[in-house]
Amino acid sequence: MAGSERQRELRRRRKRSEKMTAFRRKLTKASASEKENIANKVRKMTTGANDALKSLGLAE
Repeated sequence: MAGSERQRELRRRRKRSEKMTAFRRKLTKASASEKENIANKVRKMTTGANDALKSLGLAE
């Protein structure tokens, strides 16, 4: 078995956190088009995308 549902949930949460950290690092040097690409990836990654985009400074 792949573990309990809680373990899978925590694994997904940790992975999202790692990705958000990487996006924050990339945003410092990103151009406008790269920022748009990052914003699209964040929207696909999480249901709370609006809050995540606000924290990254990408809210429209």
